[in-house]
Amino acid sequence: MADIVINQCKYCKIPFQSYGSIHCMNCIMLMDESFIKIRDYLDEHPNSNMYIVSEGTDVSVRMITYLLKEGRLLLRENDNVDIMLKCESCKKPITTGRLCEECRGSIAREMQEKIGSAPVMPKKDSKKAVAKIEIEKN
Repeated sequence: MADIVINQCKYCKIPFQSYGSIHCMNCIMLMDESFIKIRDYLDEHPNSNMYIVSEGTDVSVRMITYLLKEGRLLLRENDNVDIMLKCESCKKPITTGRLCEECRGSIAREMQEKIGSAPVMPKKDSKKAVAKIEIEKN
């Protein structure tokens, strides 16, 4: 049997009993429901920006941004769009997650050097469900 640990939810910051999760059950359900609403909305309105999606789905811009940073949503690459997400290391614009590919690779190489084993990088063409969303210039 796994040990019960008290964690602070990464999204809502409320303490909860965890068996290894970083999110409380309420936030997990909220994120899943939000993702489904966004995905379904974008199926019908594919060129919507974040604010239109938020208004059309009643999903907060904060939640949409969080799902982008967690890699569950992906921005469309568009030269006319000032992308809000920036690599947390080098500040280069990115379309999903927290780090650009170069910084992820650099960190993986550093870890490999320190622990002496090959890094496991996620495949670019993974089967994970990803919805695409466009962010407009402010």
